[in-house]
Amino acid sequence: GKPGLDGHSNGAEQIAARARDCGMDITYEGIRLTPEEIVESAKRDGAHVVGLSILSGSHIPLIEELMERMRAAGLGEVPVVAGGIIPEDDAARLRAMGVARVYTPKDFELNVIMDDIVTLADPRARAAE
Repeated sequence: GKPGLDGHSNGAEQIAARARDCGMDITYEGIRLTPEEIVESAKRDGAHVVGLSILSGSHIPLIEELMERMRAAGLGEVPVVAGGIIPEDDAARLRAMGVARVYTPKDFELNVIMDDIVTLADPRARAAE
């Protein structure tokens, strides 16, 4: 999903479409979501991975709140991935908060991202190759 006021959805929609093409069951809730709405959706749908796209520059406070809400909802073990215009120092902070992967515009290989998501959702799937 796209938390915050960011309305640029092309990247998130490309990732969701590619994930569907790979056979993943995707719930894409759209733009301008609150962290609370994303966590509710993840819990309701039994998410194996939560993906966020944030281009607004507000990734630190939004993801910090989301991670707190994930833990409070009993979803602390569900991997979270984030993509957007995220400086490396901020990416390190996000990883320290528990974000499993951080993608920036230099990470444009969709198949690599899909492989990462599959591995996060089920590490045994990667081992089976």
